[in-house]
Amino acid sequence: MNNASEALVDLYCKELRLPGLKRAYRDIAREALAQGRTPVDFLAACLAQELASRRESRIRARLTQARFPAPKTLDAFDFTLLPELPKAKVLHLAKGEFIKKKENVILLGNSGTGKTHVAIGLGIAAIAAGYRVRFIPVVDLAQELLQAEQEYCLPKYLKGWQKVDLVIADELGYINLGPGASLLFQFCAARYERGSMVITTNLEFSRWTEVFGDATLTGALLDRLTHHAHILLFKGESYRFRESQQRQSVNMDT
Repeated sequence: MNNASEALVDLYCKELRLPGLKRAYRDIAREALAQGRTPVDFLAACLAQELASRRESRIRARLTQARFPAPKTLDAFDFTLLPELPKAKVLHLAKGEFIKKKENVILLGNSGTGKTHVAIGLGIAAIAAGYRVRFIPVVDLAQELLQAEQEYCLPKYLKGWQKVDLVIADELGYINLGPGASLLFQFCAARYERGSMVITTNLEFSRWTEVFGDATLTGALLDRLTHHAHILLFKGESYRFRESQQRQSVNMDT
């Protein structure tokens, strides 16, 4: 291709909003010429590059929209430290079938055992599979619900979450939710059989009344959350405590 032709292709790519093709067509053209490919082969390779570029851009955008506190993948999780956690089931959940079925996942265990890591890992896998994900601490969610109610826009706020395929509600159980408890119930009820949730908690179900303050409301919430749910138990020593001990040991040795 001469400079004039390249300038035209660049212009057409800009007009048609094909940034992936614009970046790659020169290399694809050189490769096609060297390998004696047909024009149709060249066109197919160009379109494949544009599709791949769009998928990468979509994943980057959805990772940003998810608001993960840190990128954590299941590949980086050390399952050997939690021998009772079924690795095969976690990896199966990562395929996203539970989201398609509008099911929930509840990660229950002591603080520091990796619940949030696994929850984020499931979220990143879901984004790779094409789903929309949002991560939010339970306390922040309750506060946002209270603010929406005070501003008389709670229905609009709840409707905005309908576009999210998977909500990751992190750290339920650390703080009593007070007036936000009934609103969190509304939030979960609105997602029942309409959208999936991953919830991390350090409290056994029998102690959830400590967070919600009402036995009837707690029972109704658990009934909805656990009806179609996968429950994973995290039994083991705190990762953070173990890492702290290891750092102290290294410092003593040096």
